[in-house]
Amino acid sequence: MNRHCTTTPASSVLLEARGLTKDYGSFRAVHGVDFDIPDDCFVTILGPSGCGKTTILRMIGGFESVTGGSLTLQGTPLMGVMPYERPINTVFQNYALFPHLRVADNVAFGLNLRKLPKSEVKRRVDKALETVKMESMAARYPSQLSGGQQQRVALARAFVNEPKLLLLDEPLGALDLKMRRHMQVELKDLQQRLAMSFLYVTHDQEEAFALSDIIIVMNGGRIEQAACPEEIYHAPVNAYVADFIGGANLIPGTVASVDQSSGEAVIETALGIVEAACSPTVAVSEPACLCVRAEDTRPVGAPEAQSLTFRATVTHVVFQGSVKMVEVEVAGQRIVARLPHDVPAAPGDALDLAVPGHRLRVVHGTPPEGGGAL
Repeated sequence: MNRHCTTTPASSVLLEARGLTKDYGSFRAVHGVDFDIPDDCFVTILGPSGCGKTTILRMIGGFESVTGGSLTLQGTPLMGVMPYERPINTVFQNYALFPHLRVADNVAFGLNLRKLPKSEVKRRVDKALETVKMESMAARYPSQLSGGQQQRVALARAFVNEPKLLLLDEPLGALDLKMRRHMQVELKDLQQRLAMSFLYVTHDQEEAFALSDIIIVMNGGRIEQAACPEEIYHAPVNAYVADFIGGANLIPGTVASVDQSSGEAVIETALGIVEAACSPTVAVSEPACLCVRAEDTRPVGAPEAQSLTFRATVTHVVFQGSVKMVEVEVAGQRIVARLPHDVPAAPGDALDLAVPGHRLRVVHGTPPEGGGAL
């Protein structure tokens, strides 16, 4: 289970990035980002391809030079420290196992480089393989293992060196859906048992929610929001985060007023005038939209108190087993609702829908193209 978001005291910060910047010639891949990785925490950098997430991971690991800003680990600067001198290990998507070495020798590789006593190497390798439930396959070669088994070996090889921080670059991307979900559970369990900080990179929001204590959402080399999964989902700071996380319906509107003390705004939209909680950047003079989640939109027979209600026309229906995704149109605005599979809905039907007031949110920005449609 993910822990709730809390303010992290300075004493428990493991890694600190301030103004971290990376340029490739005239192209700026990372724009002066700030973030912390607390001790004993699973942090995920989430974003689309090209957003800078892997570049940040590689700078922390020492595989990419830093153009500007600073990186410190437990207060010690990392600038100029070679990758092999950093108490940081990396697990790559392709696992990078040595094909000519048996499982036990792959796991022992880093320990042998450090010239540890053979008895200590064996003790730590045995313990690492037991931790990932691979002790019975210590004598096998990587080619004799499944993708999930190779992933476990790669993890064991990374944490057997007892690093302060483990970096994971989309390590589950090559696995099929069933194995990926199984490994998500194992990975989170492993992080908690090791009491080690993990920094994970992915474009998969479901994966980020399943694993993370903190999610850092990136876009175009910048951090849009950093918070616990619940806050990212239920209180997105802007239209980009609301759309990228869960594909919310974003209804453009005009902000009539903002009450900073209550954190609420009044917005005029195609669905009517709505008062709802708002993100801190919402202002009367700035573009904004109303965020409506598909799962919060439900059919009603009559208007409900404290809810946004509207009548809409069904345009498309997609059956998904226990639920159906229903696209409706109201006042020229298309909205997707996730409804129970037994709710009657066919193109051309009129539906009375409602959204509880406490599930609505006004966010800064404009809807991206293609948002709010099946």
